[in-house]
Amino acid sequence: MVCIPEVFEMNPERESFNEKVVLPFETSVELFVKREDVLHSEISGNKFRKLKYNLQEAKRLGFNKLLTFGGAYSNHIAAVAAAGKAFGFETIGIIRGDELVDKFMENETLRLAFENGMRFEFVSRTAYRNKTSEDFLEQLKAKFGDFYLIPEGGTNAFAVKGCEEILTEADANFDYLCCAIGTGGTISGIVNSAFENQKVLGFPALKESFLQDEIPLFSHKNNWELIRDYHFGGYAKTTTELIDFVNDFNQNQSFKIEPVYTGKMFYGLFDMIRNNYFKPNSKILAVHTGGLQGLNSKILQK
Repeated sequence: MVCIPEVFEMNPERESFNEKVVLPFETSVELFVKREDVLHSEISGNKFRKLKYNLQEAKRLGFNKLLTFGGAYSNHIAAVAAAGKAFGFETIGIIRGDELVDKFMENETLRLAFENGMRFEFVSRTAYRNKTSEDFLEQLKAKFGDFYLIPEGGTNAFAVKGCEEILTEADANFDYLCCAIGTGGTISGIVNSAFENQKVLGFPALKESFLQDEIPLFSHKNNWELIRDYHFGGYAKTTTELIDFVNDFNQNQSFKIEPVYTGKMFYGLFDMIRNNYFKPNSKILAVHTGGLQGLNSKILQK
C-alpha cells in the first residue's frame, strides 16, 4: 500500500518570475516571458498548476492511484509520473499508439515517466478515441482497480483553478498574455484571471477544431483569441525552419524552449511582432509552460 501524507501540500520548488526576451530586430514592442518552467524540476510549468488541486482532490477522496492519458510527447504524462513519485501516488498512463510498446525507451518523455514509476498501457489510436467513454473507463477499472482519473492534458475544473494562479498583480501592466495550447486548460485559467483590458492569445500546438468550444466550458469571458497559424502541421510536427528557430533561440536567450509547445508560440510571436500585428509600444507576456524534456527528443534532429 502506498503511503500518502495525511496533510497534502504541493508547493513549488521556486516561484516563477518575469524576464525580458531579447528580440533580434528593432521594434518598440516589448516581449517578456513568465518563467513557469522553474516551478519544479520535473513537474514542469503549467502541469504543476494543473495537478495541484487534482492531487489535493485525489487525496481528499482517498485514492492512491492516478490514471491519465497522453501521447508520446506529452508533458502531462511526464508530469503525472513525477508527481506520483514525489507525492506517493501510483501512476498509470494510457498511451496513444500501440506501435510504441517495444520502443518507448527511445522516447525521452516516456522514458522519464517510466523511470518515475508510471505503468503504461499502449492502445491503438482508434481505441484511444474512446478515452472519455464510460465503457472504456470501466474496462480500465477492471484491469487496474480504482483510480483517480485525470483527463488527457490534465484539463478539468481543478486544473483551471490552478492555472488561475499563474498571473500576479505585477502582471497587470501587460497588454497581451500568451500561451501555447494543448487541451485548453492553461489558457482558460489565464483568461479567467486576466486583468481588464488585457487580451489573451493562445497558440495551439496541434491542428484542432475543438478549442473554440472547449475554452468556453471553463471561462465565460471573451477576452481571448486563438492564433492557429503556427502549429507546423500538427502535434509534435516540426519543420527545419522551426528547429533552426528553436536552436538559435536557445543559443541567444537566457532560457530554453522546446519544439512541441513553447517553440511554436515564440516562433509565432517573433513573426507577429516583426509583421506589426501588435500596436507600437505594446507589452506582451508569454507564459513558459515548461516541458523541456522535449529538447532531448529526436524531433529536434534535422
